[in-house]
Amino acid sequence: MAKRKAAGASTQTRRRRWWHLRQRWRMLGVFEINPEHEFYHLTAKIKEGMQAAIQPTVDSPVQNTLTAEHFKAEETHTHEGFEMQTFAAPVFAKLRHSLDIPEEDYMKSLCSDDCYLQFVSNSKSKANFFVTNDKRYFLKTQSGREVRFLLSNLQPYMDHLEKYPHSLLVRFLGVHRIIIPNEEKKYFIVMQSVFYPDERINIRYDIKGCEVGRWTNPDTGGKQIIKVLKDNNFEGQSIALDQGKSWFNSQVKKDATFLQGLNVLDYSLLVAHQPLHRDELEGKHSLANLVVRTTKSFDFDESPTDEDPPTVPLLEETADAAERESGQPQAAAASAGEGSAEEIPLQEMNSSVRKNRSDSELEDFQEHHCRLLPNCKNAVHVIDGPDRRYFVGIIDVFTVYGWKKKLEGLWKSLRFPGRAFSTVSPDKYSRRFCQWIQAHTQ
Repeated sequence: MAKRKAAGASTQTRRRRWWHLRQRWRMLGVFEINPEHEFYHLTAKIKEGMQAAIQPTVDSPVQNTLTAEHFKAEETHTHEGFEMQTFAAPVFAKLRHSLDIPEEDYMKSLCSDDCYLQFVSNSKSKANFFVTNDKRYFLKTQSGREVRFLLSNLQPYMDHLEKYPHSLLVRFLGVHRIIIPNEEKKYFIVMQSVFYPDERINIRYDIKGCEVGRWTNPDTGGKQIIKVLKDNNFEGQSIALDQGKSWFNSQVKKDATFLQGLNVLDYSLLVAHQPLHRDELEGKHSLANLVVRTTKSFDFDESPTDEDPPTVPLLEETADAAERESGQPQAAAASAGEGSAEEIPLQEMNSSVRKNRSDSELEDFQEHHCRLLPNCKNAVHVIDGPDRRYFVGIIDVFTVYGWKKKLEGLWKSLRFPGRAFSTVSPDKYSRRFCQWIQAHTQ
């Protein structure tokens, strides 16, 4: 009996120790914005304002067809001591819906009683970064110029994401302005966190494809800070995607071309990775996992017609036939990697694809749904390689190539002759950005 009690106590001690370690890891690089924090009153007002701003989209269905008025929409909610303005609410509600983010869950993350977290890193940005307590969403203060740029280009941004739903561009989920008497008006945007879930991520990079100023000392000096490393820290490493390499490089080029068309430069590719556990590696080859990942990756209608072939039985019949021929189970052989769409014939997976699509539309549909999304909450920012899971996203898309940047580029060309720096024309930046990523992807 005494031995049993001792064993039970030892187990509880280990569990407590593990829980404390997880809590310490969870709070790495962030600080809770509690009542003593300088931003507590601001974030409390933001949460109250967000509750009122999101409630209408909780109560009403998402607008499937967006009009010019939806992109210009502005709503103001008056609260005690402040006002909250929301821009283009129907547009961002539709984008959240496309990411399978229920409005109730979105509100719960942004408006819960739990305190926001302040993100602390080595970023040179003067903006304030707040993170929801569950770490799913970032809130970042932006200048009025940056917000106007985003809103003026919101239609092409949405068009790009509709054409390339697996785009690596960061997902903007809301734009707001809080007005507090006798204080400066603050714009802020809500973004999907690229690095979610982050429990097993231990290294992060910010890649621009150049060399000047692109190295960070990884030593934190014992401080609880996340060091985001840069291009030169990545020397000798690669993003190992195997079958997903072609898709990844192609999508980076499409996204960079889009940003070039907006006359934008100085954007970055965020990259983090973590090793896949044994069960995750085995799960990648599960037929059930294949079906789940495929349904995430294809644009299914809510109500399939009788004429459409059933999806899962077709897969099962294919697997059963192969198993009968070989005498070996096929579940382990069905790869769920990030390969091309040829691994999953469209005719087997189009059980609910809209019937009114033309042949050319179906070809276009297949071309841009060629990646199998992982079965996780943050699927568009996650790519599984052979033995690692990568978190990727293109961020900082607000720097326009105006006369100030042209002068800065001229000065840097004199200061750093023959060296690659970030302030160059959008076409050169786009080309070099893609070349760097292609050279570092396997």
